[in-house]
Amino acid sequence: MNWETVIGLEIHVQLSTRSKIFSGASCEYGAEANTQACAVDLGLPGVLPVINEAAIRSAIKFGLAIGADIAEKSVFARKNYFYPDLPKGYQISQFELPVVSGGQVEIQLDDGSQRTINVTRAHLEEDAGKSVHEGFGNSTGIDLNRAGTPLIEIVSEPELRSAEEAVAYMKKIHTLVRYLDISDGNMQEGSFRCDANVSIRRKGEEKLGTRAELKNINSFKFVEQAIEIEIERQIEILEDGGKVVQETRLYDPGNNETRSMRSKEEANDYRYFPDPDLLPVAITKEDIETIRSQLPELPDALRARFMNELDLSEYDSNVLSANKDVTDFFQTTLALARDAKLCANWIMGELSAALNKENKEINESPVSAERLGALIQRIKDGTLSNKTAKQVFEIMWTSEDSPDSIIEAQGLQQLTDSSEIEKFVDSVINDNPQQLEQYRNSPIEKRGKLIGFFVGQVMKNSGGKANPQEVNRLLKEKLES
Repeated sequence: MNWETVIGLEIHVQLSTRSKIFSGASCEYGAEANTQACAVDLGLPGVLPVINEAAIRSAIKFGLAIGADIAEKSVFARKNYFYPDLPKGYQISQFELPVVSGGQVEIQLDDGSQRTINVTRAHLEEDAGKSVHEGFGNSTGIDLNRAGTPLIEIVSEPELRSAEEAVAYMKKIHTLVRYLDISDGNMQEGSFRCDANVSIRRKGEEKLGTRAELKNINSFKFVEQAIEIEIERQIEILEDGGKVVQETRLYDPGNNETRSMRSKEEANDYRYFPDPDLLPVAITKEDIETIRSQLPELPDALRARFMNELDLSEYDSNVLSANKDVTDFFQTTLALARDAKLCANWIMGELSAALNKENKEINESPVSAERLGALIQRIKDGTLSNKTAKQVFEIMWTSEDSPDSIIEAQGLQQLTDSSEIEKFVDSVINDNPQQLEQYRNSPIEKRGKLIGFFVGQVMKNSGGKANPQEVNRLLKEKLES
């Protein structure tokens, strides 16, 4: 039996506001448990929520970035359910009139194919607290610091057809919110996480199958694994004659399995109604256009510019625009070195390898973009060869010395004097009469490979300092004479 997978993602993005969505309490991560939950966050009698304007502006930014409709009137509702880390017994969210409706996200898969995924809505809500199980024996601790932290929940249409597409979509959203500077996207700290609604149906059918919701997954790897294992579970149930139950499931990465948590609620189970303590939010056209004018250059536009204006390959442009930290590093390096391809090669090559070796992110690089740009300048002006530049880079990685001071201290300045290089060339030719005869007796089309031997010997004898272009020029001149 051939099956088709249907996936929709609900991505929860914590917004980078200084205070919570309905109170003035701090949102700073890492504080001692229960020290950043005020009376409003706890829903104590007599307190009233007040909307954080910065959260509204962040939602509008996201909506504009995906070409969505921005509501001129947006309403907050109470979503009622009981859970230990939800002290009020309800969550303030949005239901019928969210800030953002519609919009599209373009994704690209590993095989180069592209798809457009439609967004249903992106609504604002407050986060719940956190249940803590470690260190409490058979009990559970509740940390309410996170309660009231502003979230934007981004809901996709059920148009994703594989785990790969789901991850590509999730990564694109992650990139967008970081470029917009509305979230740090830190998955380890829970700033970016998703629920995946997964179902299967026979190929050719239009009716959706019964879905299971995989709850609170906070890594791209785990999203892919959880969806794949859930697809296998549902296919096995249906092919054995059973029925998939609509429920919420938890993904256990240790055992690579999903486990049932509870039956899946429907919207009417939450008994939504407009929050009586919050007025509707009025968003004017002037507000929207002001925010639109402040949007940064976004990944798709950056990628196109890198290809069209900097003449970089599609692959290089994709890599350099997919991560805001990488983009910022590249553009800072480029401003100094003024050679896009050389900067791209060093960032994606030598720098990336060094970072991977030490499991570091680019914003943790010991070699700053400014220092790398200065190093690349010395390659461009002929002070260093690529080989000696790599030696300088290795020293820069473990010190704060500038490229110029390292070049001077190590005596690594490239030899560009033609008369000096000529001495090395003559010596190598004289010392290798057999290779010289082989070169001159070979067809012209094969001489390109044979000259590599002579180049290698000259570079070896000069300690890698001879200018490679000048070495090649002199060798061709003398070998052909």
